[in-house]
Amino acid sequence: MILPGQTIGVLGGGQLGRMFAQAAQTLGYRVHVFEPQANCPAGAVANREFNASYDDLAALTAFARTVDVVTYEFENIPAEPLAALASLVPLHPRAEVLHLCQNRQREKTWLRANDFPHVRFAEALDGDIVAAVAQVGLPCVVKTADFGYDGKGQMKLASAGDLEQAAAIFRGRRCVVEAWCEFSCELSVIVARSSAGQARAFPVAENIHTHHILDFSIVPARIAPEIARAAEALAARIAEKLGVVGLLAVELFLTTGGELLVNELAPRPHNSGHWSLDGGETSQFEQHVRAVCGLPLGDPGVREPTVMVIILGDAWHWADGKVVGAPDWAAILAASHAKLHLYGKAEPRPGRKMGHFTVRAADVETALAHAKALKAQLART
Repeated sequence: MILPGQTIGVLGGGQLGRMFAQAAQTLGYRVHVFEPQANCPAGAVANREFNASYDDLAALTAFARTVDVVTYEFENIPAEPLAALASLVPLHPRAEVLHLCQNRQREKTWLRANDFPHVRFAEALDGDIVAAVAQVGLPCVVKTADFGYDGKGQMKLASAGDLEQAAAIFRGRRCVVEAWCEFSCELSVIVARSSAGQARAFPVAENIHTHHILDFSIVPARIAPEIARAAEALAARIAEKLGVVGLLAVELFLTTGGELLVNELAPRPHNSGHWSLDGGETSQFEQHVRAVCGLPLGDPGVREPTVMVIILGDAWHWADGKVVGAPDWAAILAASHAKLHLYGKAEPRPGRKMGHFTVRAADVETALAHAKALKAQLART
């Protein structure tokens, strides 16, 4: 057990690391952040910031010697150097989990091998997607195997013309090709699991994406209770099979036929869990601290129906490619049912996650209506 007063190391300096550090410090821990870029959002609130490449073994060793346990806040970290790190200090989740989840081909192959429901797919590991598309048919989605998020590195194909274009775009890149899934909604479940095997799932979030980027997360999800129970149980089984210590986010499709299919896994806090900061009994970040430090897990329940809205750099006022004004923060700050969270990033960019806000209400539909109204007000001068 890593007790308050000891030091937690975090690999990655983005907003997830920032909110994790704040939760850890509230519980009395010190936090050291390792991030290639100086003056990162997490480093601004950490007790100490290390800046070096993730494959700099000397720097990682120096970092490891200052902390009692290490975790990470995003997947795009080279897994190989983490083996050396894990020989010096406990690392949660394991490097093997990171290695699996940071590559779509490995992840989907693992899901298939372990009989977890997933979208039908074919591999194109030599970059030739034509044969893979023939296996799954059109329409389909081509995704690069590595380093994909927020819709990056993927393309929907609906026609022979799309296939010809995609064959040129993805040539030489390792890919997976997924059959198109007709879904009624997108869901996610975040599971916390401790080293003692204690596991608790947060309630299912219903997620609405715009241009492949998460826009709204709605909790509780507007689905039948039996579907919610099945989703939570499925996520818990995956976390147990992987032997995760920490958090695992399981992204799901609910098909139009009522079937749950696993889309992607993320072994870390997840954007769809931000609602828990204001609407949950225990936030996902506090739960992550508890899990990696071996503390008893907290109550993951909902205190009040909550909607979370991501704030992108697009919300700023732009002219000729330059920022000419900030969003109307007063609209959110004046609303007693809303909470604003900004990530401390140096500059806004279109598509860049700059913050989020949450809205709570007596019921989900009221919270969602208020959230949409506040989002619209942000764009007003």
